[in-house]
Amino acid sequence: MKIKKLTLSTSNLKDQINFYQKTLGFKLLKREREYAEFQIGNSVMRFEAANESTPYHFAFNIPSFQEAEALQWLRERVEILDYENEEIIPFENWNARAIYFYDKDRNIVEFIARRNLGFQEITPFTADSVVEISEIGLPVEDIVPLHDHLQSEMGISVYSGSTERFCAMGDERGLFIIVNTNKKDFWFPTDDTPLAADFKMTIYNNGQLFNVTFRNQNLFSHELKSNHYSFHELA
Repeated sequence: MKIKKLTLSTSNLKDQINFYQKTLGFKLLKREREYAEFQIGNSVMRFEAANESTPYHFAFNIPSFQEAEALQWLRERVEILDYENEEIIPFENWNARAIYFYDKDRNIVEFIARRNLGFQEITPFTADSVVEISEIGLPVEDIVPLHDHLQSEMGISVYSGSTERFCAMGDERGLFIIVNTNKKDFWFPTDDTPLAADFKMTIYNNGQLFNVTFRNQNLFSHELKSNHYSFHELA
């Protein structure tokens, strides 16, 4: 599964534009009064202005063995969110290493180096080294309806976890991180409460392109015709 575009709400559009363009150095593709779009590797991140917004948790894939260089690069730009005094946090079950920080909306942003993907190292590490958007968090009171929708409507299976407390669905290129807020009351590595926040996205999975909307803890999706996209855009 590949996340081609992710649309989030922000109550601080100007600050978010400055953060992603100037602090992190991502390419600004488009800027209008009510939204802005950034190139994040093979993906597009869009922020839409809203009167109020709820923090998200999302992740970016980075080269598979370049987390140390990514950490040094990030230290010059943001405050790292550590866990037990560790700034690079290992996930042995996923064969990955992750680094966390906040953006201007207090979204938890994650850089994750997945060993299994074998993404090539780019030296020196820059914003251009980021490969793609790879995860989006979905806090809900009941995982089962989302699990069933993703599986039956889009052919997306469980990568890790279960429908009880935590369920990651998709694969290492793109994951829905679904958490039961009645049983998991914080986002790792912080003590931030997972709060449902609406979003929109376009994903590519098993030769099919979908528009997906998360609204009021429910998922809605419909298939798009992929012949409007070039091979490069879907790669």
